[in-house]
Amino acid sequence: MNGVEGIYIAKAAAFIGAALAMGIGTLAPAYGQGLVGAKACENIGKFPESAKDIRGALVMALGIIESSAVYALLVAGGLIFVGYSL
Repeated sequence: MNGVEGIYIAKAAAFIGAALAMGIGTLAPAYGQGLVGAKACENIGKFPESAKDIRGALVMALGIIESSAVYALLVAGGLIFVGYSL
């Protein structure tokens, strides 16, 4: 294997890594957001008088959960940048 083939392998590995980072890195946040939303709807149904407080906690929790998906996006973007700069 010469140097040119090694560059192509490194580029392919960077792009595959970016795809895996986005694919796997967004599964757990999506599942977590679904669970949090379901529990919030359930509790608003049980305690409609505290819907405002539950909604505030829901928005805060969704923001925290979404940050891990944003980190996966940043990692994937970095890998794509490295792949194109090789």
